[in-house]
Amino acid sequence: MEAYYITLVLFIVGFLYASVGHGGASGYIAVFSIFSIPVAQYKPLILMLNMLVAGTGFVQFQRAGHFRWSTCLPFIFTSIPAAFLGAKYALGGKIYFILLGLALILPTIRLFGITPKEHQESKPVNIPLALLIGAIIGVLSGMLNIGGGIFLSPLLILLGWTNAKEAAATSAIFITLNSFSGLLGNTAPVYFDAPFFIWFCAAAVGGFTGAYFGSTRFPMATIRTLLSLVLLIASCKLLFFM
Repeated sequence: MEAYYITLVLFIVGFLYASVGHGGASGYIAVFSIFSIPVAQYKPLILMLNMLVAGTGFVQFQRAGHFRWSTCLPFIFTSIPAAFLGAKYALGGKIYFILLGLALILPTIRLFGITPKEHQESKPVNIPLALLIGAIIGVLSGMLNIGGGIFLSPLLILLGWTNAKEAAATSAIFITLNSFSGLLGNTAPVYFDAPFFIWFCAAAVGGFTGAYFGSTRFPMATIRTLLSLVLLIASCKLLFFM
């Protein structure tokens, strides 16, 4: 019965993360931690799933006209090599769970609706600052086995460089490329079994659906709130009980 709950939750996580342009790696790891599933053996597969879901999201948001290469390029220029290097020094043990727990606070805050206010007009991207941000997030992405969109998208809005839809589109391609780079630098063996295949498919279908609704429809506030609670519980579990 537990496997069915995990499948359902992963579908919802994939749906909601993709609806805001994210791949969902931090959410998948959170679900696994709640159900006491060993995360380490699935790390490469989580990155593959991240690429699939975020890549689908990028296509949807780009088709809807929310993407600009001029905004994205400075970030990915430094983040891609940084993610590769970060994956070479992937964290483990207590410090990994503490940093990941802190990282989960960002999507929790976002899903609760406590986000930076959008500026009326987007400002030009500060290239030197964007290069620095890309490098820092890239290293963190590689070390934490995530795509980094949970860090990038709120910063884009806070700094006034994009609106929410543009931030989602930029984050989606950022996550896809960072996940690919992190996967290349990942030295962990690929462990694929039947339960994960089902979970992979559930999250992927949720991601496809969420990317469509996120780029063209309104969000589902009630389910977002429920997911926020799940991520908040996972964050507390990672921070205080691992």
